[in-house]
Amino acid sequence: MSSKGKRSKTKNKSKKLPIIFVIIILILAIAAGLYYYFFVYNQDRENPTVDLGVGEGLKEEEPEQPKSIFDGNDRPIAVMIDNHKGAWPQVGLNSAYSVYEIIVEGGETRLMALFKGVDLEKIGPVRSARHYFLDYALENDAIYVHYGWSPKAQSDISSLNVDNINGITESSDDFWRIKQKSSPHNVLTSIKDILEIAKDKKYNTTSSKASVLSYTFDEVNLEEGIDANTVTIPYSDLHTTSYKYDPETKRYTRYARGEKQTDMETGEAITTKNIIVTFAKNTPLKDNENKDRQDLADVGTNDGYYITKGKAIKIKCVKSSRSSQTIYRDLQGNEIQVNDGNTFFNICPIDSNVTFE
Repeated sequence: MSSKGKRSKTKNKSKKLPIIFVIIILILAIAAGLYYYFFVYNQDRENPTVDLGVGEGLKEEEPEQPKSIFDGNDRPIAVMIDNHKGAWPQVGLNSAYSVYEIIVEGGETRLMALFKGVDLEKIGPVRSARHYFLDYALENDAIYVHYGWSPKAQSDISSLNVDNINGITESSDDFWRIKQKSSPHNVLTSIKDILEIAKDKKYNTTSSKASVLSYTFDEVNLEEGIDANTVTIPYSDLHTTSYKYDPETKRYTRYARGEKQTDMETGEAITTKNIIVTFAKNTPLKDNENKDRQDLADVGTNDGYYITKGKAIKIKCVKSSRSSQTIYRDLQGNEIQVNDGNTFFNICPIDSNVTFE
């Protein structure tokens, strides 16, 4: 065979090779396409997934953490709230993280509501200062807000250097009277007005002080405690505070002298997650006004109860000085864990016949 014939056969053979490769590639591509369609695409349609882009450097979204009632660095604001029958219903109590109730003259009680990180247009009725409420404003590092004062409260506010706002000396735009109630039970204020006055007085409006209570998101169940579906706390022959537990909401509704307490603006019942009772001796305090105002022996160790979710346990309430934070311990000496939520502190006479049902 001539060399020309050999070159012709080699040339034809080389032309056939690329065609075979193309056919093989096409077959593989078709096979890959059929596999994707039947085994990947349809499966993804039946079981869709969300690509969070983790492989591209993005982080998976973490579940949102619950917010504690004491979160944030806003400085607490402690407002004296009138608890005379003429002041009912009050406004703003359900937004307070803590409320202290203590006896005053005439067998009445007065409240001090503590607010943190909330914006309320109405709080009150605001009433005058009593010196032993300062102990609890100080341990919460709170700005103390009142409308007037007793002689002892005035003296102690000065000597203890308490950051305070006396509404009597402020503008009627910041502390105003409402027509629905009679004087002296009708003065209201707001968080915005309080903060503006505090800034004018150069008070700190932030605080890093820890909470008085040790809150936990884990459910605190006092399984070995006393049944406490109804709690009755007599302060005097005139005034009794009581609470009734709702197992559906896991909260207590508050009553005063047998009357359900409600919010003036919303009409909602005043409720609480926790109740702390402290027994402290109160005695008449003689001042130059002779109005039988009270003194309170709250420094030291006093007996009490922690009440939550329909149960109560006995505790010890330990306060080493007027400004120090009270430590609440169980009878084994451990600081109690408290369900995260608002708390009413009922500091009642030492001989009060507190009962549970």
